[in-house]
Amino acid sequence: MLLYKLWRSFIKEILLLKRDIGGIVIIFVMPLLLIITITLIQDSTFKNLEGSKIPIIFIDKDQSEVSKSIKKELEGSKTFQLMTQYNEASAQKAVFSGEYQMAIVIPENLTKDLNSNIDSKVQTIVSSFGIEADSAATKKTAPRAKEIHLYFDPATNAGFKNSVMNSVNKMVFEIENKKIYKAFQDQLGTTENLEENKNLISFKEITPKKGPTEIMPNSVQHNVPAWALFAIFFIVVPLSINLVKEKSQGTSVRARISPTPYYVHILGKTFTYLIICIIQFLLMVAVGVYLFPYMDLPQFDVTGKMFHLLIVTVFAGLAAIGFGILLGTLADTQEQSAPFGATSVVVLAAIGGIWVPVFLMPEFMQTIAKFSPMNWGLNAYYDIILRNSGIAGIAKELTFLFLFYLAMVTISIFYERKIHSV
Repeated sequence: MLLYKLWRSFIKEILLLKRDIGGIVIIFVMPLLLIITITLIQDSTFKNLEGSKIPIIFIDKDQSEVSKSIKKELEGSKTFQLMTQYNEASAQKAVFSGEYQMAIVIPENLTKDLNSNIDSKVQTIVSSFGIEADSAATKKTAPRAKEIHLYFDPATNAGFKNSVMNSVNKMVFEIENKKIYKAFQDQLGTTENLEENKNLISFKEITPKKGPTEIMPNSVQHNVPAWALFAIFFIVVPLSINLVKEKSQGTSVRARISPTPYYVHILGKTFTYLIICIIQFLLMVAVGVYLFPYMDLPQFDVTGKMFHLLIVTVFAGLAAIGFGILLGTLADTQEQSAPFGATSVVVLAAIGGIWVPVFLMPEFMQTIAKFSPMNWGLNAYYDIILRNSGIAGIAKELTFLFLFYLAMVTISIFYERKIHSV
């Protein structure tokens, strides 16, 4: 008998949706337009960034070994395009006016002075061990330290400045190391290559793998789950509007005086809109898998992940449904539920990382993002797509989403009872 009542409640919700063509368009068509448009825009932007190099001014006053090594490293990078037709004065003017982001000026006699400095220090050290060294060279005064001038556009990001300075410092440090080893080798008269074992510690980047190929995030892997989640939560608008309609048309009164418990009506709405959420997600995935390759976009790879993604969709759908039920229960008119529902979904999306990644937000906003159900769902999707996590790996996010649904529905039921018991 309970299942029959649940079925009739489900049929009632389907009939309500059939009469609301505008709601159907919002639920299914709008998210598809969003994902296609935004993915096209972001992907073209990513391709432009990947395919272009940053032009920087490079001035070589040394014209010798060290400066040529630095120039070779910069030219070999995928980041910079060197402009060499400037002098230091014109380079400074061009950078400070914003024409270029930076300029690198290698000072005169850098290689010569570096060699003299290293030879002087090495010979001093060797002499301190009682080994004979060239006394004239030992007494020679070491030249002053040289400065490589880096000019930056005042509007340049601090992170970019630090990255460039660290890169240049690393190149110079490696060159100095090689020369120091060579100087010791010459002074000690050894034929052993002292330099070959100097890199005792190195770095190796480890990324998640699936089979023989590495999984790298791209615009499609970001936008399909992100905007699927946005679409799922946007059902808050038609769901809350239908609840308000039931109040104004007297349907909720008939439901309360019927022998069917109120929670059965809630379950009927939950099952109906949960099916809609799954259909929404499947449509978004279909666009990513079948349509995007024809639009010169990466294909959305769901191989071996579809079941886990559907589990996340179910729990994210529950959270969205619970929020919609609470909003529809609290609102008295459609003018209250529709604008507030749409605005709240946009706010939850903004703080949840749908538009701007959470790690780019200020620290205060990163803390707030942890309380957004959209952020829980997005993290769960990313764990599956990018980190190959299983159900155990996303258990925390699924638990948060389910508890959010229970909390919203519980508050709605208690509020409904309190209002109608007065």
